[in-house]
Amino acid sequence: MHESNLFNIIMIGIAANLDNAGVGISYGIRDIQVPWYSNAMIAIMSALATLAAGIAGKWIGLWISPRIGTILGTILLILVGFWVMLQPFFEKASKASDTSSTMIRILQNPEAADSDKSKTISLAESIVLGAALAINALAGGFDAGVIQLNIFLTAFSVGIFSYVLFGISIYIGKTYVAGVFGNKATYIAGILLIFIGLHQLF
Repeated sequence: MHESNLFNIIMIGIAANLDNAGVGISYGIRDIQVPWYSNAMIAIMSALATLAAGIAGKWIGLWISPRIGTILGTILLILVGFWVMLQPFFEKASKASDTSSTMIRILQNPEAADSDKSKTISLAESIVLGAALAINALAGGFDAGVIQLNIFLTAFSVGIFSYVLFGISIYIGKTYVAGVFGNKATYIAGILLIFIGLHQLF
């Protein structure tokens, strides 16, 4: 595999999961437990979302030239990167409304995933949380398909980084004062997606 392709796969895996890190830090600070099987379910859902989006992107990539596919993927990542960076502003505006979906509410307030207030994310609760967090993996998966990256390796990268970053960030949240990073995770994810898009173009 070409080194730049491997780089893009790894970077997509990291960018898709920076929100997971922010949520994990929030859980660690609040002493909310996430058992390994719940963490694994979240990782599996992110990987499956990446794979599904990658299949769609690969199908579209069959009908366009590789160069156009690269440009399309770049534009998509940059747009999604800006959208991710602007999420906090959209969230502030939507807090005044009760019409937000369950997934949006969870992204705004990760503690909402612990619906039974048990201080533990059960397997059932991890499915809802995983669905909310998997949204961030869709753009990277689609881009991987369009530019003909290995979508299975990309999905594996997203799944592995989901499990590892979520587990580490919970520990960091419990052990250190990490609120600043948690608040900036969304901005970092957006910047990284824009960087990946520009890197694959040039």
